[in-house]
Amino acid sequence: MRKTVFKILTRLSTKYITSGILLVILLFAYGIIGSHFIMGLNLVDSIYYSVITMATVGYGDYIPTTGIQKIFATTLALGGVGLLAYVFNVILTNFQERMSKFSKGARKMNRIKHMDNYYILCGYGRVGKVAFQELNHRKQNVIIFEKDEKQTEDLAEDETVVIINKDATEDNLISQIANEKCRSVIISTGSDVTNLFIVLTIRETNPEAWIVSRASKLENISRLRKAGADKIVSPEIIGGKDLYLESARPHLLRLTVQHTSDEIFEEFKIISKHDCTLENIDYHIPGIETPLSREIKTMNMEDGKKFQEYLSENKDAKSAIDNLYNNVNNVHSHLISGPGRQTFEKLIKDLEKQEKIIGKNLTNKEIMEITKKINEES
Repeated sequence: MRKTVFKILTRLSTKYITSGILLVILLFAYGIIGSHFIMGLNLVDSIYYSVITMATVGYGDYIPTTGIQKIFATTLALGGVGLLAYVFNVILTNFQERMSKFSKGARKMNRIKHMDNYYILCGYGRVGKVAFQELNHRKQNVIIFEKDEKQTEDLAEDETVVIINKDATEDNLISQIANEKCRSVIISTGSDVTNLFIVLTIRETNPEAWIVSRASKLENISRLRKAGADKIVSPEIIGGKDLYLESARPHLLRLTVQHTSDEIFEEFKIISKHDCTLENIDYHIPGIETPLSREIKTMNMEDGKKFQEYLSENKDAKSAIDNLYNNVNNVHSHLISGPGRQTFEKLIKDLEKQEKIIGKNLTNKEIMEITKKINEES
């Protein structure tokens, strides 16, 4: 405890303390000079008189008699009381603030010590807030590094949220807590340089940590990957993809179908024939609303042929996809983009000849009810 108090005292803000001590020295000099010339005392007695007057002790061995002596003694006493009170108040206030921060920091570290399976979020800006909302919605434990206290002033801490208002690059604290209890480190600051430095700091001591970093500029993606980031997310890429999907929304079709894995290539030929693109496939597990999604993004017949050849040459891959189709009772949905509604109408007619179409543009909840019935009947 003594060592802790000593450390706190040595870190006290010196700005106001130094200025206060300087003013005390100046007042002391004023007292010595005034005592010598106004009170008529020698050097030793001047020092003695200045000390007892500034400290308001006043033993009464030297009593001012003239008007100027009384004014001098009064100013020296008042100045001494005021300055000494100021200096002690500054020291006490800084000590209390340091003790409070130390105590708060100790409590935070204690909570982190007893926290398991947590995420570290570096940066609580526009992107970081969205990431935190997703984590908080899923009741995940989160440790937030955000140096700007104003950004987190409306965010309440509890047993699942710890806020550290400091730069994640300041010391090795983030390396210490990015250990085996940490599920993932999410780096979402707006500075790629800061993000890069955080990745290097963590990766240097934690080669197994899973790091996901934001990249504000596309040219920095490769740098972050070389530094050790496992995943890099660029708002530019995501934003561009969202813009495309929103622009294509009138020409997007979600078709829920039922067919075996042996009919995949024939289905793909029909989609390609109508100049449509297979964006992704959702596999609907019976009784579960959220599907297993697989991104495809192709309309090239060569891709379909290569996939068909791959399945015919690799029995394990063919067995795996057969098992997947069996587990979902062959029910899955295609997100298809195309030239327009008339094309979709022709596409649906051709697909109906090949496979069973359950519905179009159904919600996951609607599909879940359908898969329940199919599973009960099978």
